Order: sequence, then structure tokens, then C-alpha cells
Amino acid sequence: MSVSTAPTAKGLWRRGRAAVAVALLVVATAVFGALLAGGGEQGRYLDPDDASLRGSKALAQLLRDRGVRVDRVDSAATAESLAREGERLLLVGAPWNGDYSEAERLANISGDLVIVGDQPYLDVLAPSVEHDGQARLRSREPGCRLPAARAAGSAYLGGLTFEAEGESCYAGSLVAAGTVTVLGSGEFMTNLRLAEDGNAALALNLLGSRKAVTWLVPPPVGAGELPGPGGKSIQELMPDNVPWAVLMAVVAVAVVALWQGRRLGPVVAERLPVVVRAAETVEGRGRLYRARRARTQAAEALRGGALDRLTPRLGLGAQPRADEVVAALAVRTGLEAGHLGTALYGAPPADDAGLVALAGYLDEIERQVREH
Repeated sequence: MSVSTAPTAKGLWRRGRAAVAVALLVVATAVFGALLAGGGEQGRYLDPDDASLRGSKALAQLLRDRGVRVDRVDSAATAESLAREGERLLLVGAPWNGDYSEAERLANISGDLVIVGDQPYLDVLAPSVEHDGQARLRSREPGCRLPAARAAGSAYLGGLTFEAEGESCYAGSLVAAGTVTVLGSGEFMTNLRLAEDGNAALALNLLGSRKAVTWLVPPPVGAGELPGPGGKSIQELMPDNVPWAVLMAVVAVAVVALWQGRRLGPVVAERLPVVVRAAETVEGRGRLYRARRARTQAAEALRGGALDRLTPRLGLGAQPRADEVVAALAVRTGLEAGHLGTALYGAPPADDAGLVALAGYLDEIERQVREH
């Protein structure tokens, strides 16, 4: 009865299920890490185009619904060009990373200016305002006569506190000095807090006093920084979780290799079930030669074996020439050189009798070499 040795689906699954399980584990870990990384995204703080909890898209939409134009810009030059239209309010919201010259350009823009949080070069943007402390973020009453604050009522303010020659509201976390308003925190303007207390009213009262708002945001991280000698390298631009994913894949491959790899132990001596005599092997090969009438191959085997045994006894080199072997044998045995050459290097026998005669003559040569 014949049995198929082709691999079956069940056998393939049994051998490969461990590797499949490891691959699925690596993929699941990578997906889980990506989800965690995505969940940790905080959004763009006080960005009018950001709908996350820290963004301010809801406030920007409320301003547009009231007929106020909102222009999102990320450079002092763009804000300066828009100011030429007149009747604008400039909002410096999220922490801005401009230099001193850009701060001077912003300070020289005509119109109302609202500054949020701890901005660099505050002394340039608002010379009459000084930072004097901090206050806990919570709902507070205005405690001042500023119309925008009194109309809004309690609001979620705190953070930095300031001193200024003007109105000071919400425990000093909102000060107004002429056309400049400085806020200790912009949390009340985010999508998360806008609907609480009077936060929306306060934000609309502060930003909706003009026909348009120039909303300054920081430029995108890495903008204009391409890989190369003058910019960041590929490693610096690569997301932080990519090296970890590569490391996990390398570890997984190493674990599978160690698990599935062959481990060679010491050589085990095993008794053979049947002992085969050397003579039987010779006889078996001879029968194969005879069955195939391979007299040429048989003659070559006889001559090769004879030469391998004779050459060391004659004191010749590893690969002597045919004439050297024949001459040495003729001197050693006294046999005819022509017969020796024909026996060792001649044409193959024409029949089985010739093959038997050749074997006998080679034996005679070896006998005489041993005896002399």
C-alpha cells in the first residue's frame, strides 16, 4: 500500500502555528502602541482650526457666526500685512516662538491686542504689564469694572497673574491696559471649557469687539526642516515609536529562531541492525558491473586501485607520469615494459574473459612488487 508523503494542511498548521502566533502578537503590540500614541495626542493649543479638546475651533465658529472674520496666521509678517485692512484685533494665543524683531513688529501693529499666557518678550508686546505671580485655575468672579468681564460673570481663569495700569480682573489673571489685554491662561477659550460658566461670553466679548481677528499661532513643528546638511537628519524626523517597533520585530525574530532552530547534541553511537562483510560489498558491486556490462568502468577501478597501492612502494611522487611508473615497475619486477603499459594504461577489455585476465595480471604485478 502506498502512502502519500505530501504535506497536508493539518501538518502545515501544526508546524507553523507557533510562528503565526508570534507574528500576530507582534502586530497586536504594534497596533496597541499606535493606539496609545494616538490617544496621547493633545492637539494644538488654542488653534482656531483644531477640533480637539485643547483647540479653539468652537470659539472661532462662534465669532464667525457673529459676523467676525477670523484669519489664522503663523508669522508676524502675515499679521502685519493683514493689519493694513484696519479694524482688526490681534490675538497671540498659544506660546509663540518668534524672535525679538518679530515681537517688535507685532507690538507696532495698530489695533487691539490680546495676549494669552506666558509669551516671550512680554515686555515688548505689553510694556505696561508685569508678571507678578500665579493663581490656581478655577471658576472666578471678575471683581472689576471691565464691561467685558462684568457682562460675562464667572469664568475659568487663573494661571499667571499680572499688574498693570488699568483694570485687573479675576484675581489678576486678566488685565486690560489701554488697547492691550493680557490673560493668565487661555483654558476658558478651549473646546473643553468654552461651554462652562461665562467662558464663551467672556471670550466673545474680548475678541468680538472688532470686525476681524488675526489669530496668531506657532508655525508647524519641523516646518521647512528637511533632511540634509542644513536641516534635521532622518533619525530626528522619524517618529519616536518607530525604533521601538523595529526593536520588537528583531526580538520576536530572534526568539522564533532560538525556539525553532536545530540544537545539535553529541554524536550518539548506534549499533547497526545488520553487519555487512566487506567481501559482500565488493561482490555486489561486481555483479552490478556485470549486469550493466560496464567493463570500462570496472577496468578503470581495477587499474586505479592498483596504481594507488603500487605508487608508494615504488617511491614515486603523488602523481607520477605513466612512463615513470612503467619504467619503475619493469626494473622492480623484470616484466616486459610493453605488457605493463598495456595492463595499466591500455584500452579496456573487449569481453569478460579479458577483464578477468587483466585483474589476474594486476594481482601478479602487485605480488612481485611486494616480494622484490
